[in-house]
This record gives sequence, structure tokens and C-alpha cells, in this order.
Amino acid sequence: MDAFIQTVTEVNSFINNIVWGWPVIILILGTGLLLSIRTRFLQVRKFGNSWASTIIPTVKSIGKKQEKKPGEKTVSQFEAFSAAISGTVGTGNIIGVVAAILTGGPGAVFWMWVSAFFGMVTNYSENVLGLYYRKKDKDGEFSGGAFYYIANGLRWKWLGYVAAVFCMLAAIGMSGVQTNKISGTLSGSLDQAFHFGEDNLFLVKLIIGVVVAVIAGAIILGGIKRIGKVASMLVPFMSLLFMGMALFAVITHADKIGGAFGMIFGNAFNFQAAGGGIFGYAFAQTIKKGMARGVFSNEAGLGSSVIAHSASETREPVMQGLWGVFEVFFDTFIICTFTALMMLTTVDVNALTGTEGDTAMSLAIFSNNFGVFGVVTSSIILPLFAFTTIMAWSYYGEKATAFCFQWLGEKGQKISVVVFKVLYVVLIVASAVIESDLLWNISDTANGLMAIPNLIALIGLSGLVWKITKNYYDRKKGIDVKPMLSAYPELNEEFEKDLAEQNK
Repeated sequence: MDAFIQTVTEVNSFINNIVWGWPVIILILGTGLLLSIRTRFLQVRKFGNSWASTIIPTVKSIGKKQEKKPGEKTVSQFEAFSAAISGTVGTGNIIGVVAAILTGGPGAVFWMWVSAFFGMVTNYSENVLGLYYRKKDKDGEFSGGAFYYIANGLRWKWLGYVAAVFCMLAAIGMSGVQTNKISGTLSGSLDQAFHFGEDNLFLVKLIIGVVVAVIAGAIILGGIKRIGKVASMLVPFMSLLFMGMALFAVITHADKIGGAFGMIFGNAFNFQAAGGGIFGYAFAQTIKKGMARGVFSNEAGLGSSVIAHSASETREPVMQGLWGVFEVFFDTFIICTFTALMMLTTVDVNALTGTEGDTAMSLAIFSNNFGVFGVVTSSIILPLFAFTTIMAWSYYGEKATAFCFQWLGEKGQKISVVVFKVLYVVLIVASAVIESDLLWNISDTANGLMAIPNLIALIGLSGLVWKITKNYYDRKKGIDVKPMLSAYPELNEEFEKDLAEQNK
């Protein structure tokens, strides 16, 4: 078994070094820059509009009954957003940020911000294309994602299948990481309280894995509607609780905030790298860990969260695109930044040896700031963050599986999806006891592989993103132009009629 794991580690390390080498990092930044230019930096120009069109009206509508079109299996814009952000706001926002600082230094946080700045317009573009190219089946359920706009937009069906396969692998990898962090966090807390001992920890983790698998399986079987409903309840609760605790911790260490930002910016460009020069090892690690963890956290460029957004009831691609702008901002600039500031104002980073585990360090940050209450609360927050991510990625993998096996017909698709769900749940149990570093690295590799075909499509369809965006804002100005709501004439006509009904 050890020999097998060693072989997997070496193979994954080789692929990871290629996937997260300079060419792909440049591709991620370059795609974000291209989309920013083509949309005239929409993430800046329409930043206020993204709030005014998404989260603000949603908060105002809480408690009001939402009307849905009969015969459609859709979710509200907020439920689609909650399902999507439950896939992005996970342990990557806490443990992932800690891991990035431990391995890449405080400067990695700066590169997470850079990836997020361009990621806002990247995620916007994914959502716009996702809704424009989504399909509607006879049961009234929408399916969309990068594989759809690659196959039907670029018309490269082979690359669409490649993207779907990578999505399935990424779903399994992401689930593995989240499950591993749940078992690591809960078993660590339980061991502190009951002192199980090293020999019994494996059994404890296995039991935790089984419990997580059973609960996840019950929710996953309910599809996007159940996932969206559960996520819309858990995500706001978890996020507000974490932000409240983080804000308190940072304020109590207000005298160190300036120093924390100084470390972030001071280490972002590490010129004292081994071998010298801007592309020295230390500098490369800082960027690599920052970019990898940034993409791992907000998922902009992967083409993953768009799968959940595509199930939204909205007819306007741009409207759901604006949720993507808010999503990345909230994920990285708020949640990840709070985590970084908690760590940098609480822990002496210069004294770290590099051997501290990311999970243990994350728990220590909560413990240092809040004592026993912090340990208990983190033991609730971290598993819930991870659990909602597991739910979201099960849906992503399900849709990718359905796309891959569409050639089998409707019955074959359904069977393949059931097989994927069973495999997904079984691997949740296995992931609870596997070495965490290997899971992180495999998931990083899968994410990078998933990003490549998606980024190629975003570049090729960047002009269409601008056309759809311009069409929407032209109509908002009162200009009489035919709405661009779907790539398929029959759906475009249907959506146009729906908008006319809504505007009466």
C-alpha cells in the first residue's frame, strides 16, 4: 500500500508541476486580463451594480414567496448562488489560506488577491456563457457548464468531453480534500477532549467518514433543489459566524494589522530567492501557492460554479454573471483576507519552521484567539464549510457525468449518474483516512487540468461575452434590440416571452 501511495505521489507531483507551471499561471492571468479589457474592466465599472442587482434585493426579498414557472425544475438566483458559493467557500478559505502562507509565505495572499481581481470577470464570463449555452430537458431541468459552451460555442466537442472528464476527477478530488479536513478537524478536537490515542484515531476518522457519507448521500439524492435549499441556509450562517469571530480577533490585535499587510506586500515579490532573479524558487513558490490556493478557493477559471448557476430560474445571463462577480469578491477579498489577517496578527510567522500542519495551525489560530470556545466553534465551522463544498461538487460531477454519457441516451445517462453518485459517496469514506497532503496535491492537479480547456473556451468566446453584456445594458438603457438570452432560437423565444410576462 505504501509503495502504491508513493507511486501516486510521484506521478501526481510530476503532472502538478506541469499543470501549475508558469504557462498555466500566465494563461489564468492572461485570460482574466483579456476578459477585463474586452468588458472594459466590468469588475470595476459594474462592481456596485453587482451588489445592487444581487445580494441587496435578495436580502430585501427574504420571507417573500418567489413565483416559479410551472413545470420547471429550477432554483432561485440566490439558491443557485448559495449552491455555487458552497462549492467555493470551503476549507480552502481557512485551511487552504493557512497552507498557502505556510508553504509560500505571507506574499501568497497578495497573489490570491490578484487571481481574485481577474477572477471576478472570469467568473462573470463563465456564468454568462453557462446560461447562454445551457440546455433544458423534457423534465424542465437546466444543465450547463464549461463542457456545454466548449462543445456548442467553440464547437470543439472533443474538448468538451475532456473538460467533463476533468470535472469528474476534480469533483472527486475536491470531495476528498473536504472530507479529509472534516475528519482531521473533528478527530483532533475529540482527541483533545477524550484522548483516544494514536492507535484509535484511524477508527475515529473512519466513523466520521461514514457519518459524513450517509448525510451527504441523503442530500445529494435530492439533486440541485435540495442542495440549493440546504446551502442557502448553511452558507449565510457559517459565513456570518466566521466573519464575526474573525473581525473580533483582528480588532483585538489592531496594532498588528499594519504589520500583517506589510508582510503580505513585502513578501509578494521575493527577490531574495534561491539562485537569484525574479523567477527564483522562493518567488515562484509564493506566486504558485497564492495562485493555486486562490483558484482552489474561488474557483474562477475552473468552470465549476457555473454548473450550479446554470440551474437558476433567471432568463438573463448577465444577471447571473453579476452574482459571479460578487461570489469571487466575497470568497477571496472577504473570507480569505479575514483568515490571513487572523493568522498574521496572531502567529509569529517568522518563527514557523514549515513543519506545522495546516489543520493544526488553523485550530491553533481559533484557540489562541478564543480559547475553548474557539476550538469548539472551529470544530463546527470548518466541517460545515467542508460539507457544503462536498454537496456542491457532487452536483458538478453529476452533470459532468451526464454530459460524458449522453451518447447512451436518457436511460444510460441516468444509470451513469447513479454509478457516479455511489462512487462519490464511497470515496467520501475512504478520503477520511487518507494522507491529507496527497489529497491537497491531487485536488490541485485536477483543478488545474479542469481549468485549461475552460480558459481556452473563455478566450475563444470572449467577444461573445461582450456582445451579450452590451445587449443587456443596451436594453436597460431603453434601446430596442432583440435580447440575447440563449444560443438556441427556441429557448431564446421562450425566455423572451417569459421576460415580457414578468415586465407586465
